Amino acid sequence: MSVTSNETAPAASEAPGGSRDLRLEGVTKSFATFTAVDNLDLVVPQGEFFALLGPSGCGKTTTLRMVAGLDQPTKGRIMLGGVDVANVKAYKRPVNTVFQSYALFPHLTIYENVAFGLRRRGVKDYKQQVDDMLALVELTGQGHKKPTQLSGGQQQRVALGRALINKPEVLLLDEPLGALDLKLRRQMQIELKRIQVEVGLTFVHVTHDQEEAMTMADTIAVMNKGVIEQMGAPAELYENPRTTFVANFLGQSNLIAADVAGIDGDRLVVDIQGTKISANRARASVETGRVWVGVRPEKVFIAEVSEERDDDINTLPGGVVSDVSFVGVSTQYLVAMPWRQELMVFEQNTGRRAPFKIGDEVDLAWARDHAFLLDATQDALAGVMRPEDQE
Repeated sequence: MSVTSNETAPAASEAPGGSRDLRLEGVTKSFATFTAVDNLDLVVPQGEFFALLGPSGCGKTTTLRMVAGLDQPTKGRIMLGGVDVANVKAYKRPVNTVFQSYALFPHLTIYENVAFGLRRRGVKDYKQQVDDMLALVELTGQGHKKPTQLSGGQQQRVALGRALINKPEVLLLDEPLGALDLKLRRQMQIELKRIQVEVGLTFVHVTHDQEEAMTMADTIAVMNKGVIEQMGAPAELYENPRTTFVANFLGQSNLIAADVAGIDGDRLVVDIQGTKISANRARASVETGRVWVGVRPEKVFIAEVSEERDDDINTLPGGVVSDVSFVGVSTQYLVAMPWRQELMVFEQNTGRRAPFKIGDEVDLAWARDHAFLLDATQDALAGVMRPEDQE
């Protein structure tokens, strides 16, 4: 990770009422041929772990760079503690940025790397602060080593400590875990959240990794083409997406074309290829016409063909298993339906029964509380991850 230099940054003046929220008001960033960020309004509450999530080119990193002062907005205000910092130079903002590359000083020890900002500002009594920071990032006893003597995860902790010791009001993290292997990345997700809770600072984390955002963030803003598609708590976005882009990008979804057949109290009756199912109105973005019925693969039950039906369970008959993948904790099925659509089912490997085989005839079912309805004018493939989106 590398850190923008703002060791001399003064604290911003206090906003009325003591609020230190980060606010973006009508922020736009236009380049010659395209608009990277389009009229963005955003509030990041003080002390929150906030994630900007989206594919490559969605505008999330440009947004982060404007907050950091590395890019200038074309228009709009960036408010921190009631002060517009949009035209304040990067080194004068109470903000630090941590990038994917470490960029530690190779000729300095770990202790000297962490102390660098304080020494540059002329702080004399910095030893205890450095010792406390090394303890916070769990590098006590490593201060005498050089960066090349540490693992990638340890070097990342050094860069994080070097940023935090300057006591920024906002710490910006731009894909900070991207250079780590999967196992270490997951460990560092837990560590980053622990550190954020302990220091109580505002963290703004940019990532294309859905699991990373959901593991750490209090609030996620899903970005697409320079705008926010949906924002909320991780569980809310996952369970109740409002667009096909969010449904597909944040996890995986089955989206099935259907028609609304009627309203029955708090339920919508929906017709899928002649089979009636129901869904809660509270989870419907539209209540008439053509819709996408959405259901997450892990919410779908796969079962042998049966004539029995439960009123609270939606059942689609006529499926044939077309693919079986064992992935350890679960078995993932593709089931071909009569209308030539393959639906995904993730079944936990409890050992309760033998897995289905390719060619088995099955029914698919899910609780009506687990379905969501989206406007069918939206692209069903929006947000589906491609290899280039994961770079």
